[in-house]
Amino acid sequence: MSWNIKRNFIFLTALALVACGTDDQPLEPIPAEPPFSGTIFIAPNIITSSDPTTFQELTYAGQASRRMFDRRVDTWITVDAYLFDASFDDGLSAEIQVNPEFGGPDEARIEAEKYAEVIGRLPTVLRTDVETVWIHKGTQLFGGGNNNLLIHVGRAALYDADGILEETLMHEAAHTSLDAAHARAPGWLAAQAADGNFISTYAKQHPFREDIAESFVPWVAVRYRSDRISQSLANIILNTIPNRLAYFDAQSFDMYPID
Repeated sequence: MSWNIKRNFIFLTALALVACGTDDQPLEPIPAEPPFSGTIFIAPNIITSSDPTTFQELTYAGQASRRMFDRRVDTWITVDAYLFDASFDDGLSAEIQVNPEFGGPDEARIEAEKYAEVIGRLPTVLRTDVETVWIHKGTQLFGGGNNNLLIHVGRAALYDADGILEETLMHEAAHTSLDAAHARAPGWLAAQAADGNFISTYAKQHPFREDIAESFVPWVAVRYRSDRISQSLANIILNTIPNRLAYFDAQSFDMYPID
C-alpha cells in the first residue's frame, strides 16, 4: 500500500473514532502519557540565528496610540507606541509596536529590528496572519493569537540563552496563523483520536488550545530538521503523533525560508 493511500485510510478510519469534547477536555480515550512537558524545549536547533531570514526592511512610522496586551499587568494597556513597518521578502509585512518605556525611537528601533529578523526566520505559513508585534520589557511569557505576537524582552533573553527563542516564536505564531483553521478541523480531531496520545502534557491539558502549536514544532523537527535532532528524539515524535504529522504533511504549507 502506498504512503498516500495508507494515509488516507488512516484518516477515514480515524474520522469514525472522533468523539465530541468540550474546551480543554481531551477526546475519548487518550490513555497514553505524553513524552514531553512542552515542545519548545526539546530541540534548540530547529531554527538558529545562522539560518536565513525573510526580513528585509524596517521603516519608522512615528509614534501613535496603540492598544496592546501587557502580561505584567495581565490586561490591555494603551500607550503612545513607537511604530515600525517590517517588510519580508515573501511579500508579508507587520507593524511592530514598541512600548515607549524603552526610551526614544532609536532604542525602540533596536528592539524592533532584533525581533523582526528572528520572526523572519519563521516559515511563511506562520507569519501569514501576523499583522502586529507587541514589544515590552519584563520577563513574562510570550503570547500568540489576535493576529499578533507578544514579546517581553526579559523572557526573550532567557529563551535566547537556552537556544529556544525561535522555537518559542514558532509555537506562538502557530497559535496566530494556524489555530483558527485547524484546531477544530475534522481531520485534526481525527488525527488526535487515531494517535491516542499527545506530544506533551501541555497539549493534553489543553487539546483545543495548545495541541496545534505543541505538535507543529516537532513536525518541523522531523520533516525539515532531522539532521539536527537525535534519532531517538525523532523516533519518539514519529511514534507518538504519526497521524498529526500526516495531517500537517497533507496541508502543503508554505515553509519558506525553511524549505
